[in-house]
Amino acid sequence: MQVYVLLQPERHVNEMGTYLAYYMTGFIMIPVFIFAVVCQIKVKSNFNKFSRIANSRGMSGAEAAYRLLQLNGITDVKIKCIAGDLTDHYNPKTKEICLSENVFNSRSIAAVGIACHEAGHACQHAESYFPLKVRNMVIPITNIGSMAGIPLALMGFFFSFDPLIYIGIALYGAVALFQLITLPVEFNASARALRTIEQNGFLVAEENQGAKKVLTAAALTYVAALVSALATLLRLLLLANRKR
Repeated sequence: MQVYVLLQPERHVNEMGTYLAYYMTGFIMIPVFIFAVVCQIKVKSNFNKFSRIANSRGMSGAEAAYRLLQLNGITDVKIKCIAGDLTDHYNPKTKEICLSENVFNSRSIAAVGIACHEAGHACQHAESYFPLKVRNMVIPITNIGSMAGIPLALMGFFFSFDPLIYIGIALYGAVALFQLITLPVEFNASARALRTIEQNGFLVAEENQGAKKVLTAAALTYVAALVSALATLLRLLLLANRKR
């Protein structure tokens, strides 16, 4: 009984210290949140600006994507229009370039840049671009990690069960890894798009800069996602170290 009485206050202090550390490490996320918000504002600002400026070639987003595929000898990829705003993506399972309504039919500078970016992903898929293959491989565990990583770690802290803490951290580490691998995939797709646009005259000189600004702003959102994932992972590691 005496041992219990002596250890109980210490345990209480350790638990309080862990909870305090949880809230204190939350300050790590403040600059990350600000950076993410700035990136989102920049994306929307550039997209809104250059989506209102028609390109001098009169080329729609769908036409630009189709032309880029032709130049790369790709004939088995479909281009379709989907609902939403900035919902554009390439689906490797169905081999479809999905363009939002304001990109598919639009003849703006922004539409050409975004459509060619998604077509760049189709080119990566066609040539088995290694970073894309790795990213697709980690998607299943990433989906699990994004849903269960943090809850499992927090449950481990709450019940003082170390194995659960480290399982949660490992799962969330897969999320950070996914975001890291995503960067070269996205940067390469944009580089392919801009190179094709310029070399094949999809846009004229000053319009090329507009497309570049749109794609550069979009790329920053992936940087923000990586920074956020790394900051969250660091927060979990600091808590685990504090508990130990």
